[in-house]
Amino acid sequence: MKHVAIYVRRSISDVDKGNNSISIQGQKEDCISYVQKHYPNMEYKIYCDDGKSGKDVQHRPAFLRMMEDAKQGEIEVIVVKKYDRFSRNARDYMNVTDELQKYDVGVISLSEPFDTATKEGRMMRGIVLQFAEFERETIAYRVKDAYSLRARDTGFYLGGTMCFGYIPERRVVNGKTGSVLVPSEVAETVKIIFGLYSKPNTSLKGILTYIQEHNSKTDFKSVNNKTYDMPMSRAHLSGLLKNPLYVRADINVYQYLKSKGFKMCDDVSAYDGVHGLFWHNTDKRDKFVKVGYHEGLVDAKTWLAVQEKKDSFDFCKNRGKPFNSWLSGLLKCPHCGYAVCVSKTQRAKPWMYLYDTGWYQKNRCVKRTLQIRPWQIEQIVFEAMQEKFKELIIKETEEQQQDTEMIELQTELVEVQNQLSDLVEQIPKANDTVMRYINEKIELLDGQKVEIEKKIERLTRKQSDVNVEVISEPMQYWDELTNVEKYNLAKTMIDVVYVSDEKGVEIVFGI
Repeated sequence: MKHVAIYVRRSISDVDKGNNSISIQGQKEDCISYVQKHYPNMEYKIYCDDGKSGKDVQHRPAFLRMMEDAKQGEIEVIVVKKYDRFSRNARDYMNVTDELQKYDVGVISLSEPFDTATKEGRMMRGIVLQFAEFERETIAYRVKDAYSLRARDTGFYLGGTMCFGYIPERRVVNGKTGSVLVPSEVAETVKIIFGLYSKPNTSLKGILTYIQEHNSKTDFKSVNNKTYDMPMSRAHLSGLLKNPLYVRADINVYQYLKSKGFKMCDDVSAYDGVHGLFWHNTDKRDKFVKVGYHEGLVDAKTWLAVQEKKDSFDFCKNRGKPFNSWLSGLLKCPHCGYAVCVSKTQRAKPWMYLYDTGWYQKNRCVKRTLQIRPWQIEQIVFEAMQEKFKELIIKETEEQQQDTEMIELQTELVEVQNQLSDLVEQIPKANDTVMRYINEKIELLDGQKVEIEKKIERLTRKQSDVNVEVISEPMQYWDELTNVEKYNLAKTMIDVVYVSDEKGVEIVFGI
């Protein structure tokens, strides 16, 4: 037997507003009264989606059940309080009503009592739905805009995606109350993840295997009825490793993120080496970073080592195919300066050889194919890398760690650069008087910038910027590394390897 369907819906944003026309109970009462008056001899069934958005129909279970009942021929007509309860998306509404027409099911709105059987009624229905869709999009834009403004203004956790390794806790900071992230019982797992991945010979798969084998805490956790879970896929783990949420951000992190195109909401002085960051990267035109009130879990040196490794891997992924040799991309001809490539023959017993791309240029180089074999060069380069590594260990023991003077100079340089940028932005709006002041100020700041850079250069000559620990372990387990991993380590140490049969092998180290 057919029945009358009463469909009621309330969005999350409508909850607890106290408006009887929007409340679930108010919608039910009005629709039931209408059905009892106009369909006294028919039963009715209520389909209720409470807390569901009207932007689409796919995420409303009661609506989908109603459509299935209509398809089975169980519904005579659908009654709603307003058309926007049925749908706030005009295209969805038209598609659904077209489908309902196939089942000979109409839709009645109590608040818009026009006859949709006439062209005038259908036109009015379309106008009403267009306004409903416009209202929904306007509300969504305002919410997004308000979130963006608040994200720039506060270091509180604003909700949304759960942060593995942290739980939110209500606190008062600078006279304002909000959620501050504090380390959870799985925070140590985050430190382990970053520590492992900062080593050149560690992969994402290897980290997941390590965590499982060592029974690290990665189970689903429930805190205050909210779930905080470990991302157990390589994609999620990769996202965690790129997130500056976990770094104890200092000036070096500031400079790294700024170089990546992020707008910095805070002055460099806020990067104190203690607090973590919130980044917002949903819109490429509006990427910004805000210093949070929470403390980071990972030191800046380790976090930056992870980013350097991920950036280098991103480069390797774009090469299109696996390396024939870990020296691919590092070899050049000393005669012509063009690349020397490693190629493999397509035979029953393939073998590798070197060819000079300069042979194919207008002024041909000495020869196309080299007599020296790739494996011979690999052995020569690896032995040279071992000797260089020994030198670095000796050098590191003789040098002091980066001191307070270097940090102060870097901070001063960033501040001068920011002042110069601000002055340049004011030029289009400046009159002649202001321009004279701007030019004088720019000249003064530029002089300061040059002096600071000279001081930093002098200090840099005395200090080593090579992280020997990053090189140490893969050098010990060289034979276990893949060609890609060997290439990444070699690229860290070497600028170029010149090779020819006439001049032999010349290695130019970059460290």
